[in-house]
Amino acid sequence: MNIDFTHKRVLVTGSTAGIGFAAAKVFLAAGASVIINGRTDESVEPAVASLLKVAPTVEGFVGDLGTAEASARLLERHPEVDILVNSIGVYGPKDFFETPDDEWERFFQTNVMSGVRLSRGYAPGMVDRGWGRIVFVSSESAINIPADMIHYGFTKTSQLAVSRGLAKRLAGTGVTVNAVLPGPTLSEGVAGMLTAGNASGDSVEKIAADFIAEHRSSSIIRRASTVEEVANMIVYVSSEQASATTGAALRVDGGVIDSIV
Repeated sequence: MNIDFTHKRVLVTGSTAGIGFAAAKVFLAAGASVIINGRTDESVEPAVASLLKVAPTVEGFVGDLGTAEASARLLERHPEVDILVNSIGVYGPKDFFETPDDEWERFFQTNVMSGVRLSRGYAPGMVDRGWGRIVFVSSESAINIPADMIHYGFTKTSQLAVSRGLAKRLAGTGVTVNAVLPGPTLSEGVAGMLTAGNASGDSVEKIAADFIAEHRSSSIIRRASTVEEVANMIVYVSSEQASATTGAALRVDGGVIDSIV
């Protein structure tokens, strides 16, 4: 299968590291022009410099897309894209009874409303051109709500509702909308969270496998996924070859969710 994004313009939000960065790298290697995004110059500039080694068709946008102001600036600077990957997200454990309103709001604005605003801004142009792809990077936590991250799971379930509903709203237009659901994935952020305070001397892969054995024992692969494995699903569902896949929740969870559908 030859996936080719020549002449396609891609925006990947929250893409200076982790899954978003890995996806941007694959898009570039497949011929796309890519806009990456981070909150600060200090994160965007080195990410762009690294991706320029893959292809020269990459540029950065600095802004916190959890805010309406930054989303408006992005839409003004880059009014058209062919593929939108809503990858920006915040996460972290916090007990339900210790999570204040402003933390719920921060998670909702970043994880959900960023994708709502950008989809609302970019989808009409995709419809006019008769082709487009919108991908929400959700999580297996959308289905398997973690007791220690209820506020996070709530936002990931919300993304599934938006992606499914928007796919139906855009029926017959040539624009597909899908959600990708990673399971435990060994991104830089997750690696840092798992190794914080761990003095065992074990590799991060071993620490992640032990975490999965204890907290995600239904995993079939019995290890954390790599960011590249998740990125491959994002890139595939954004391709011409995935033209009959829309309104779907595509799991890259290593079999954590115990379901045959």
